[in-house]
Amino acid sequence: MTLQQSRRLQSLLLGTLAWAIAIVIFFPIFWMVLTSFKTEIDAFATPPQFIFTPTLENYLHINERSNYLSFAWNSVVISFSATALCLLIAVPAAYSMAFYETQRTKGTLLWMLSTKMLPPVGVLMPIYLLAKSMGLLDTRIALIIIYTLINLPIVVWMVYTYFKDIPKDILEAARLDGATLLQEMLRVLLPIAKGGLASTVLLSLILCWNEAFWSLNLTSSNAAPLTALIASYSSPEGLFWAKLSAVSTLACAPILIFGWISQKQLVRGLSFGAVK
Repeated sequence: MTLQQSRRLQSLLLGTLAWAIAIVIFFPIFWMVLTSFKTEIDAFATPPQFIFTPTLENYLHINERSNYLSFAWNSVVISFSATALCLLIAVPAAYSMAFYETQRTKGTLLWMLSTKMLPPVGVLMPIYLLAKSMGLLDTRIALIIIYTLINLPIVVWMVYTYFKDIPKDILEAARLDGATLLQEMLRVLLPIAKGGLASTVLLSLILCWNEAFWSLNLTSSNAAPLTALIASYSSPEGLFWAKLSAVSTLACAPILIFGWISQKQLVRGLSFGAVK
């Protein structure tokens, strides 16, 4: 076997492996969408049915039972607001730690990341009582603050790694040209790191959109996002898989479409600094 043939075979094997992994990852989403067009009887059929008569009754039931747009709007407002607030705090923090590093910088970053290891249920009661005493139960403000705090360590870490890949000489040149700190941030640093910041924003949005624990415990109706809508289809009578798949499809569709449209920015950001 020649070297060229060996490379072709290796490329074919890697491509096949990549497709196999992609299919395994995508199959649950495909099955969820497929089940959403089944009747409850078809959804429980054994063996599973791939050929069936599709129906829209599950989506019509969701439209009649609940106001989907209200839940979706709550998810949009909470996710984007929490991401914006998170980035507003993370960028200055990452800037100071990346370009003015001290002996405590690494320890501070590790301590911030260690807070993600704390199980949310461990702090549920004090946060619930605090939100209740401040009148923030079932409000968007409460979820925005919580989502910002729980995602802040990851966002700071990501922005910090992107800033560390930027040569300090560029910032020093800007200072020599008379740039102020704000001009240095807005006109030099952020444009260079926009790919990394874009991937950070996307990741934060996905994490906020998918967060279920706090939305279920701190909201009931007024500020409930789509994750709460999904949970409402679990009843004492049991799980209605077709309707649950339909509401899950409606909840996942916006963020899946957004991620698909923004995949170039996501890949560019995740590979930022990999090639000098």
